[in-house]
Amino acid sequence: MRTELIVATYQNPRALGLCLASVARQARPPDSIAIADDGSGPETRAVVEGFAARSAVPVRHVWHEDDGFRKNAILNRAIGSSEADFLAFIDGDVLVRPDFLGHHLALARPDRWSSGSLIRLDADATAAVTEPLVASGRVFERDWLRAHRAIDRFGTWLKTRPLPGGALAALDRVTPVQKAWGGANSSAFRTALLAVNGFDETMRYGGEDKELGVRLTNSGVRGQHLRYVASVVHLDHPRGYVDRELMAANKARIRAVRRSRRTWAEDGIVKGIAA
Repeated sequence: MRTELIVATYQNPRALGLCLASVARQARPPDSIAIADDGSGPETRAVVEGFAARSAVPVRHVWHEDDGFRKNAILNRAIGSSEADFLAFIDGDVLVRPDFLGHHLALARPDRWSSGSLIRLDADATAAVTEPLVASGRVFERDWLRAHRAIDRFGTWLKTRPLPGGALAALDRVTPVQKAWGGANSSAFRTALLAVNGFDETMRYGGEDKELGVRLTNSGVRGQHLRYVASVVHLDHPRGYVDRELMAANKARIRAVRRSRRTWAEDGIVKGIAA
């Protein structure tokens, strides 16, 4: 089974460099890596090219011109052009533990999609992160996260993996939270994504990733949590593209998709209604 890690990014070369430093430490590396770039400039290209030159696996830079927030469109381009059987997705502003992909693969099933969780750093903690800190694994350690204000509740403490893996997996199965596709930490078989036509490109920021999870579920591919066994560390950044009205509209659309049991995105990888 061929695997590909798809890393979404936009105009944040520092975060992307730190993210890729963590990707390079995967105990079970993917067979290929795709950088899904929503229109970044030459600084990001330099980061990608430098990483590709050092990478032990092939790296693709999938890019389109900057025309506002079009993350779903560039992800669809990456999915459509991939040759892998299994796709894991992260954002270029997260740091992944060495066993990240291994956990996603261990729970991979054709009739399941998986979504993990985030441990969020604030701006000051993000500024303190360096490549040596990532390479050493120190940034994932509980005492470092606590010292940098990242452990704010019991659930976040559990995301630092203080218990054996079997106990955390059991907690993932029984934790009563809605299963939602999270674009910064998720995975599925490519055939399942193609069957629903990927992401809906008409949706901009604010739940645009969750909508895909609803359509996958409608198609019979159910979600499962990797909340505690496969968390990632999220680097803080400004979000100038946030539109509260659009986010509210997206929530209404997601509810409508759930009610209608719709599976196909007409403005997805393929344009138009399902054949």
